[in-house]
Amino acid sequence: MQNYESIRQVINDVTLMDNRFLNKALDGNISATQRMLRIMLNNDKIKVRKVGVQQWLQNIYGHSAQLDILAEDENGTQFNVEIQRNDEGASAKRARFYCGALDMHFLDTGEKYEALPEAYVIFITEHDVLKKGWPLYNVQRCLIGTGEVFEDGSHVVYVNAACQEDTPLGRLMQDLNCKDPNKMHYKELADTVNYFKTTKEGEANMASVIEMYAKNQAEMVAAKVAAKVAEETTYQRNIEVAKEMLADNMSIEVVTRISKLSEDEVRALAAKQSA
Repeated sequence: MQNYESIRQVINDVTLMDNRFLNKALDGNISATQRMLRIMLNNDKIKVRKVGVQQWLQNIYGHSAQLDILAEDENGTQFNVEIQRNDEGASAKRARFYCGALDMHFLDTGEKYEALPEAYVIFITEHDVLKKGWPLYNVQRCLIGTGEVFEDGSHVVYVNAACQEDTPLGRLMQDLNCKDPNKMHYKELADTVNYFKTTKEGEANMASVIEMYAKNQAEMVAAKVAAKVAEETTYQRNIEVAKEMLADNMSIEVVTRISKLSEDEVRALAAKQSA
């Protein structure tokens, strides 16, 4: 019973900003994926015809790419959506690599370069990675000097999930960070989250999400323990340094500055050594 309650707590707490959960929610889910893309790209004409998750783009000569979500619309445009909670995971070089990986994957041998489809790499980031306070960043190549767009069909978009204003995009970011489907704005997402959180069938499909969540929690606890041990070790070392300096009759002021202890702590040590 205790184990089941722990599992239920994980399911209750997880949000769509967890990439494993978003993968579950959008796998084959055309309506929810279409709603997200339309809002993020401000284009109500996007008509998604297929969507898959965790797709490997193999490169036998070098680094491969595993895409969180890959969707395609009726015009053949490719949309790669990535959830990034770590700022380093949404670097400019990673965006460049993913654009290249999409191009290599969708141009067959013998095809002309003009056959390359439009391609979007979209990073939904937990923090404002580009640090300008914008809710969304559109990145395209342009001609330096004129600012004219270099129409190569590639697009990089950063969506700032920390910006949750009362706008269509802000409300979508609220939904991605919301635990309770009853408080979500967009029905397509709310219905999906409700299925996984409140039905037996949905709960049964949450094993991988629970496993990853538990792993992440364990790593966080381990990191906190390690940091605490390191802090205590440093503190004990500072105490030993202070004791040695006091034994050499150094002043309270000097010992405080060098040992990184507070003046009260140094005076207490000095009182003990002179007792």
